[in-house]
Amino acid sequence: MKAFARAGAEARLKQLLAEVAEIRQSFPELGGARSADRSRRPRAVTTEQPKRRARKPMTAAQRRAVAQRMKKYWAGRRKEQSAKERKEQSAKEKA
Repeated sequence: MKAFARAGAEARLKQLLAEVAEIRQSFPELGGARSADRSRRPRAVTTEQPKRRARKPMTAAQRRAVAQRMKKYWAGRRKEQSAKERKEQSAKEKA
């Protein structure tokens, strides 16, 4: 059985390689990962570190507002989770 699977995989691989060759012939500008001109290009070497996005600092009031929103969010999540657990528990008891 494994020999048949291997033979099928090899046949499909040959089909795919033929299709890739056809596409590359039809569209030579696409090149590919193994394209010769790509491998000859030197890589750009940079010593600079990427710049981090500057953010405006939050005021104390903004931090409090975020904290309240997140407390409300997590309280809702806990409530949903406990409701789900109670529902599962009652389903187990009925079974």
